Amino acid sequence: MVQAFLWSTGVVALGEMGDKTQLLALVLATRFKRPWTIVAGIAVATLVNHALAGLLGHWIAQQLGATALRWGVGLGFIAMAAWMLVPDRLDDDAAAVRGGHWGVFVTTVVAFFLAEMGDKTQLATVALAARFADLPSVVAGTTAGLLLGLPVLASAHDEAKTP
Repeated sequence: MVQAFLWSTGVVALGEMGDKTQLLALVLATRFKRPWTIVAGIAVATLVNHALAGLLGHWIAQQLGATALRWGVGLGFIAMAAWMLVPDRLDDDAAAVRGGHWGVFVTTVVAFFLAEMGDKTQLATVALAARFADLPSVVAGTTAGLLLGLPVLASAHDEAKTP
């Protein structure tokens, strides 16, 4: 249980470096100036997205034999390591931020959920859920890892210190 959580947190925190969701968090924090609401929206979107990804990974693990699963997860981690070397850029996901009429929280949830679709941290969640049988620990770990990698947390901390 602890091993699944720690591996998931570490892999996703590293994968988050230079990721488009980091850029999206900065855009949201700059535009709305409500870091705690943004962090809450990010947490909800990430939990839902990674829970779905984890369920997919768990299902894949049940469908494959032990040897195929070991090779698939191993190759998946090598591919993720290579993908982590290429920084993302914010592109069409910024369009979701423009529609602020939903409120900061809902805008953040929708924008982050969409930004995570097919993202390297989502794919890492699939691979980690296939590797570890403890799905709640994997989802909690990947969510924690994503939140640890977000600059909006530093913004929220800085805002709390200013009078």
